[in-house]
Amino acid sequence: MTQAFALAIGIGTKNSNGDWLEVYYPQPLLNPAAALIEAAKTALGYEGGNVALEADGGELEAFAAAAESTNAELAALARTFTESERPVVVTVLESDAQSTSTPEVYLKLHLLSHRLAKPHSLNLAGMFGLLPNVAWTNKGAVDLNDLPAAQLEARLHGEILSVNSVDKFPRMTDYVVPKGVRIADTSRVRLGAYIGEGTTIMHEGFVNFNAGTLGVSMVEGRISAGVVVGDGSDLGGGCSTMGTLSGGGNIIISVGEKCLIGANAGIGIPLGDRCTVEAGLYVTAGTKIQLLDDQKNVVEVVKGRDLAGKTDLLFRRDSISGAVQCVTNKTAIELNNELHANN
Repeated sequence: MTQAFALAIGIGTKNSNGDWLEVYYPQPLLNPAAALIEAAKTALGYEGGNVALEADGGELEAFAAAAESTNAELAALARTFTESERPVVVTVLESDAQSTSTPEVYLKLHLLSHRLAKPHSLNLAGMFGLLPNVAWTNKGAVDLNDLPAAQLEARLHGEILSVNSVDKFPRMTDYVVPKGVRIADTSRVRLGAYIGEGTTIMHEGFVNFNAGTLGVSMVEGRISAGVVVGDGSDLGGGCSTMGTLSGGGNIIISVGEKCLIGANAGIGIPLGDRCTVEAGLYVTAGTKIQLLDDQKNVVEVVKGRDLAGKTDLLFRRDSISGAVQCVTNKTAIELNNELHANN
């Protein structure tokens, strides 16, 4: 029997040309049972590969009957969708290959926000070209070319079509609200974010797709695309993390466990565990940093990239000279030897 990477039944929106704008998958499955793939073959004519199969009521009922003994919840969902007035799609991903359709991309974004896959674990190559720029309104997704007519139609019926944003990504909470989180402003968390249980995102906090927190965190700053924050780490108000899409190059920025990035601070290097960046200080890969010994004497000047991923570091700025300095739980000599061990 065929083993697949992912499977989900979704209900979506198309534009006037019949192109997919978005898809909502209530119960996505990672590594679904082989019997469900066989059910898709029997009921939907699935022939393998990564495909999005639009299904009518009869096909959904046939799939539900075939899947009943393997996954009763998924079968019940399929039967619920038989009454849908919107198009229904069954998306099967045989592998984590590059997506070729909008429903496939939406399934991967759902896998992230449902915490079924962690950031950087999925192949998201080419996804931007498959995500249409959409007007996200109080009545759902509307194609930008269809928007004027939709706005006029609403007015003719005494209503207002409110456009909340124009973007390729919708807000996560319109699709999934992970267990045990607080989000003060839901518009600031995109679908495809991974929000760990115990995380609080305050009003100015922001989390992009393929990024997020792995545990308990207080987020009052920006978590850019691709950035992962470890358990117990906090991001102060207005702070920033440099993602690979915004100047970080090939360095994958991450924050270890029990770290603190102070208010209006920022990082362009990955932090190890138990690191602190003082308020207002931005540390990038090229920042010149003075290493201090136990007596606060300068031992060496290194670049930020030399300290990437190191643990137990305090980054600060000398209030008189303005020099960026690093104090560590280790002596500067020990850290220096570690930095140059592989030269």
